[in-house]
Order: sequence, then structure tokens, then C-alpha cells
Amino acid sequence: MREVLAREIAARRERRSWVAALALVVLAAPAARAELQIEITSGVRDPVPIAVVPFAAPAAVDPGLDVAEVVQHDLEGSGRFRALSRERMPSKPARADEVNAASWKAAGSDYVVVGRLTALDNGSLAVDFDLVNTLTGARVATQRFVGGAGALRNAAHRVSDVVYQKILGVRGAFATRVAYVTVDGEPPTQRYQLIVADADGANAHLILESRFPLMSPAWSPDGQWLAYVSFETKHSAVYVQLVRTGERRQVSARAGVNGAPAWSPDGKKLALTLGGSGGNPDIYVLDLATQDLTRITDDPSIDTEPEWAPDGRSLYFTSDRAGSPQIYQIGVSSGAHPKRITFGANYNARPRVSPDGSLLAMVTLDNGNYRIAVLDLASGAVRILSHGRLDESPSFAPNGATLIYSEREGSRGALAMVSTDGLTGLRLRSTQGEVQEPAWGPFNP
Repeated sequence: MREVLAREIAARRERRSWVAALALVVLAAPAARAELQIEITSGVRDPVPIAVVPFAAPAAVDPGLDVAEVVQHDLEGSGRFRALSRERMPSKPARADEVNAASWKAAGSDYVVVGRLTALDNGSLAVDFDLVNTLTGARVATQRFVGGAGALRNAAHRVSDVVYQKILGVRGAFATRVAYVTVDGEPPTQRYQLIVADADGANAHLILESRFPLMSPAWSPDGQWLAYVSFETKHSAVYVQLVRTGERRQVSARAGVNGAPAWSPDGKKLALTLGGSGGNPDIYVLDLATQDLTRITDDPSIDTEPEWAPDGRSLYFTSDRAGSPQIYQIGVSSGAHPKRITFGANYNARPRVSPDGSLLAMVTLDNGNYRIAVLDLASGAVRILSHGRLDESPSFAPNGATLIYSEREGSRGALAMVSTDGLTGLRLRSTQGEVQEPAWGPFNP
């Protein structure tokens, strides 16, 4: 029924309720006070045994970061690797030709990561590493990453990406970023923060702070911009903001609802939910350069939460036009008609499409609980991935292998990740306040 979706929208707003108060603060990238801490909740039964040896560095180089520790944290956090403790390592090689494969195999490792840091004449640091298969003694990968000391954590994540791909055959997404909203304090003095962090929750940076609700962050395809909804004018409005500098502009503040921004694959348009003064939400497409607005749906039902198909030719969205919230697909060309995509459960909403277009993530009603599921668009098979009572806001990693979403941990909101095969999972707890509305960014250039 229409009232079902209306109640859900009202519930989401209530959870982000506010009383008009102080001013909004825009920040380009100072460090945020709240960090996310990883707790592994599930992993594969037979994780790959691997050793990540401390990277060698000359006495003159003080990187201020244990690169090997970051790599090990990434790999173990994926739930697909089991790392050898440093105390059990038979030696501390720095190059592939220094690895005695037999001794590492005897220690229980199928692979060994070794590396070294080098100070370059221009002041940069080079991170070189090798990946060795202890079964064959062969060097599986060798690569160099160069950057300033401030980019050392990103270089470590890139090492993890290469190792992950070489062993599992799937591109790693450790060197990517996530955006999310934190809420701290009690009404009427709550503080909302829009934060961007590394995919492991570290290196958090404050993008925006407000006493007014912030909702629905969405990354541009190039990873340079965030679109989001702010209530700083006491009404909903959609903004886009350049992450690096903090430059921002308001792109939609029409009468009624302005919500759920989604970037087109070419980065030139936003799909939006607009309600108008009559209050009935429909899907529109906004051209960011010209401000031309194209209406996509026109129905007395509630149409909301648009999501672009990877080819940019159609949109998925949530609608209650059949009596309960379900997901539909509609072309963005003139005169297109919607096609229902989901069946079965009485509630399927918040569609998100995998980068290759094969899977549709959604929030589904499962035995009285709202959980994250994926729909195989070719076969129609549905797999429920999460196990909470109020899970929402799924977002795919750019490699399509993992989803991040928000969950309720007691009375607080937290973030969680789950692999699309359901075998691995972890929780990202905030050290301060509650966390919600995650959005996983694209691969970095």
C-alpha cells in the first residue's frame, strides 16, 4: 500500500529529525574526530595462508607508517586471508630472491609478501614489493608505487589490491574511499557530519558539518564530487561538492521534496526524487550544465530512490504503484514505460546496481526484518546477505565483490560490509556517535 512506503519515508526522516539551530560548516579536508574500527564478523572456511613481512627501510627513512601492517590488515579484513604472525616468521627478507620458499611453506604460508622503502632524490618515497608463491617459489607479482610520505597509506592499499587480484582473480578495492554520515548528540543539539575515509575506515576526513540533517551522499563517476541532501535552509535541497577543495553549489531546491541524488555514468546528470508543492514524489533527471529538468515518471504513486543502469539508458527506482514498495526499471527516453523487477517479498526498495550490471542490491523484508539482498538480474534468484533487523542503504564496492550498508547495533547505527556471495563480513564501528548512509566511491585514477 502507498501508506507503507510513506511510513518508511517518515521513519527515515524521524531518525534524522532536527530542530533548526546553528550554521553549517564546509571543510575541504581536515581530519575528522571519529574513526571507524573494523570487527570481522565472518570469513571463508579456508582462508588463504599468507605472510606479510615488515618492509625494509634505510635508517634515514622514517615513514611513520608500518606498510606491511596496513597490507596485512587489509587482507585479513577481507575475510579471505589468514596472516602468519611476525613471531612465527622464519626470516625477514626484503626481496623475492631472498625468500626461501620451503621454509615459508613449512611455517604454513602459501604466499609471502616482501617489500622495501626507498627515499628518492626528489623527496618522494618508493614502495617496492614482491609476491612469492611458496609452493612453486615463483614470483607472482612485483611492482613499485611512488609518492610523498602523506600518500604512503594509499600505496599500502595499492599493494593489497595487487595481492588480492593476483591470488583471488578479483580486482582489489582497498585503495578506494567511502563516504558516510555520522550523527552525534541528542535532539535538539545533534551534529551531522559528512565524512570521507579509506575503504578500511582509516584516514577519515570531514567534508561537511551541520546542525541540520545530511542525507543520501552519492559519488560522481570520477570520484571528485559528492552529491547529497541538506536541510540547512529548513527544507530539503540537493548540493554537489568538490571533495578536494570543498567548493559546493546548490543544484535543486524546488518546492516540496528534493532527494535521493544519483549521478549518471557520464557524470553530467543527476537523477532526483522531486515532490513538488503537491508532495507526490516522482523521478526526474537534471542536466547539471544547463539545469534542464526531464520528468521520467508521472504516476499518483510514490516513485523514489533512482539508480542508473551502468549503460546510462535506464533507471531503477522504488515505487508503491502495485500496492507495496517494489523496484522498477524505466528508460530515460521520452515515452518509456516502467517494468517491474522485484517480486516475492512485500517490500523491496533502495535499488543499487553492481558495476557490471549483473546484480541488483536492495533492502528487502525478510521475516519481519529489513535486510540487504542481491537479485541476479539474469536468473531472478535472490540471495539475502545480512542478518540484522534494520539494515539499509546498500552500496557496491567498485569491484562488485562487496557491499557496504548501515545497520542498527543496539540503538546506534553502524556500518557493515558483506561479500556478494555472503561468505565474508565485517562491521565498522564508530568511535563517536552513530554512522549511516554509506556510499562506496569509484576506483581512484
